[in-house]
Formats: sequence, structure tokens, C-alpha cells
Amino acid sequence: MTTETAGSGRSTDALVALLDAADHMPGAAEPRSFSYDVLGAAPGRSVVDMGCGAGRAVAELDERGAAAVGVDPDAHMIALARSRWPEADFRIAGAYELPLADSSVHGYRADKVFHELADPERALAEALRVLAPGGRIVLIGQDWDTFVIDSDHPALTRALVHARADLTAGPRTARRYRNLLLDAGFGDVTVEVRTGVLTGPAVLPLLTGLAEGACSAGALTREETDRWIADQRSRATRDRLFLALPLFIAAGTAPR
Repeated sequence: MTTETAGSGRSTDALVALLDAADHMPGAAEPRSFSYDVLGAAPGRSVVDMGCGAGRAVAELDERGAAAVGVDPDAHMIALARSRWPEADFRIAGAYELPLADSSVHGYRADKVFHELADPERALAEALRVLAPGGRIVLIGQDWDTFVIDSDHPALTRALVHARADLTAGPRTARRYRNLLLDAGFGDVTVEVRTGVLTGPAVLPLLTGLAEGACSAGALTREETDRWIADQRSRATRDRLFLALPLFIAAGTAPR
């Protein structure tokens, strides 16, 4: 998960904490592993992970024997990735200008990245530039209008989900993955949906962040936000918290 501009150390630290929590949620490893399979990550294959964040996917790709390069525009994030995985290859750059030669990699991966991009078409053109003929691409991400949350306050829930979605550059980009890939010239395009069902207290930071984002956008008052968060905290203590989050995984092949 990344943005085209580097964030402050504090905002990056908060993002890292959220990403680390997400990485350890039940079922989180399976979509990552599936994406590596789709890319054909194996010895002798090179892969770029765009928006690599703290570098977990790069390390896992390296473990499979692939030559992985992690790219992220946030210098603080790249520094953290290098500290965690000192043997891995991490570089500071954005999705529109990858630090790679033409036709130099066999795979391109972007996990929870494209919703942050104002111009996904430009990013896909750049992906095509660095991919070798027949190279594989995989895009992973959620539709930000589609968070299914059980709540005693359904009207507030609808308001906060849509308000938080509008804070992203492309909240509905994931539902466009197939058409974006086709329009960019990729073939063999497929889309799968993996729905995560999350019920434990580890989900609270994500739900709290959604509510605070909606509050900052003016969609909810402070009192409404606090009431909604209190409901979710109560649910977590009673094992009644429920979030279902569809994750779209789209793949394609670069022209030969």
C-alpha cells in the first residue's frame, strides 16, 4: 500500500502498524501466496513489487528463489524495509517511473496500491514497459465502497464507508481492474474475488481508522464517530465484531 508522494514519518509509522496487523490477520497469507503463483515466481524469474511498503512480499518472493525488487515512493518505508530485510533489493520510486530497464522483469505485482493512483492507466503503461514479452501482472486490492460491517448504527455505517472511500484517489479502481488491464493491452485477463471475514479485536484499528477518516471528512460528527467506535469496541469484547472485505485479484499477460 502506497501513495505517489512520500508521507511523514508519523503517518508512515501508523500505516506500517496497520499493514503489519493486516498481514497477521487470519487468511492474509493465502492471497499473497496466490499472487506469487500467478506471477510464476520461481528461480530464474524476476519480479517487481510496486508499493512494497515494509517489504514482506519481497522477502517472500526471494524465499521462492525469484529475483525480487521492491519499489515504493516513501523513503521512510524503504528505510524500514531495508532494516527488516537487509539482503533484499529495495528502491525509492513511484508507479509512473519505475527504476527498471525496458522488458527487464518477468512479473509485476501491486498489492493495495492502485486505489491510491490518480492515473492508473499511466501506471499500467509503465508496467508494460518494464515487463518482458509474455510477462505476468497481478493487481490486488479492495473496493473501498464495499466494506460489509455489522453495526447497531447502519445509517452511520453507510455514511462513514462512503465518506472514507471518497478520501482515496480511486476508491472503485479494483472493480475496474479487468477493463483497465484489457484497455492497456494485456491478454489472458482473469479476476478472482477472495472475501475475508474478520471477527477478532485485531480488526478494531481498521474500523477505527475508517470512522476517523469519515469524521475528518465531515461526514460524521465527533459524537457520532465516538458512538460508532464505542459500538465496535463493545462488539469486539463480546466476540460480536464482523467485517467482510472482498479482495479483488486480477492478472494478465504482457503482449509477446
